[in-house]
Amino acid sequence: MSGPVAHMNYARLRHPAGDVRVAEFIEATDRVNAIAERSPGFIWRLTAPETRSDTAGTFEQIDDDPLIAASLSVWQSAEDLQFFVQNTLHGAFLRRRESWFEPLLGPVYVIWPVAGNARPTMTEAKIKLAELAAHGPNAAAYDFAWLARLDAQAVTR
Repeated sequence: MSGPVAHMNYARLRHPAGDVRVAEFIEATDRVNAIAERSPGFIWRLTAPETRSDTAGTFEQIDDDPLIAASLSVWQSAEDLQFFVQNTLHGAFLRRRESWFEPLLGPVYVIWPVAGNARPTMTEAKIKLAELAAHGPNAAAYDFAWLARLDAQAVTR
């Protein structure tokens, strides 16, 4: 698949912002966001003040649970997004997510195709995540594993 994609991920902190046990994550959020914004293929990320937690630095909050943090962004391609997610400082933090976040049932991120000028809302992202959870990955809402399977199928054809 090619073309611009949106990406939303969310997690639930094990401890409230301000707790030393999640401080490393909270303190790195601005740095990781800055890397994203400088990364090849980055187009946009949600930074609306109404989605921010007043007590948690600059990660995005969804729902009424102050421990839920989320990010929403648009990228030129899923490949650009995947490179940022796995091969930058973000990847190092992602590999340590169990240190800061509770395990959750179901998908915790979703990718979907958008127009390059799209600025999706968190409501739209939550709908896409629910579609992924209910129907599994497809061209309208997917994950990196689904993309890898598509790539593998293309190679074997």
